[in-house]
Amino acid sequence: MPRVFSVLILSMLFFVGCSAYKLGSNVPADCRDIAVPLFENSSGTPEINAFVTRAVLDEMLRDGTFTPMSLDSSTVKLLGSVTSLKWHSLRFDRSQNLQTKEYRLDIVARVTLVDSRTGVLILNEVPVKATTTFLTRNDLQTGMHDAMPRVSADLARNIVAMLNQAWPNAVQHDVTQLPAQQQAAEIKPATEQ
Repeated sequence: MPRVFSVLILSMLFFVGCSAYKLGSNVPADCRDIAVPLFENSSGTPEINAFVTRAVLDEMLRDGTFTPMSLDSSTVKLLGSVTSLKWHSLRFDRSQNLQTKEYRLDIVARVTLVDSRTGVLILNEVPVKATTTFLTRNDLQTGMHDAMPRVSADLARNIVAMLNQAWPNAVQHDVTQLPAQQQAAEIKPATEQ
């Protein structure tokens, strides 16, 4: 009898412990068709918006929660802007007059998620950050250009993870609260720009 009682207690604890666990995504099924127009670039670094947009699309395909679609057939739009791309010295070469050998590259983007059907904001200009390091090998431009796909991929992982995790906590706003540049929300796809 004590053995049956202990098995019963253990099974109740197991089910209570697993009751809060949810298998699958928090994103509603009718909000998984997403359009990702070309990100804007206010960082001053050419081409970084193309790297980030491509990385976000690739990460969405890898993750599988969202299905990238055209603006006409999507249920939500992810609008983004790369706002900052900065590098900071990390390691110096003492033999070459303290010339920098390694840099840290930090990127910041702001993302807005809009319901295409109603124009309601789901997420409004949420900052997302990523970082990577790169070696210069006496050529800063080449080192930075080589690091851009890595930092873009890291940013894309952070954006998609944020979209997946923040959905139940998303604050919905009227589209009129968007900044003027995004208020039109009729951004052309990257293929039309």
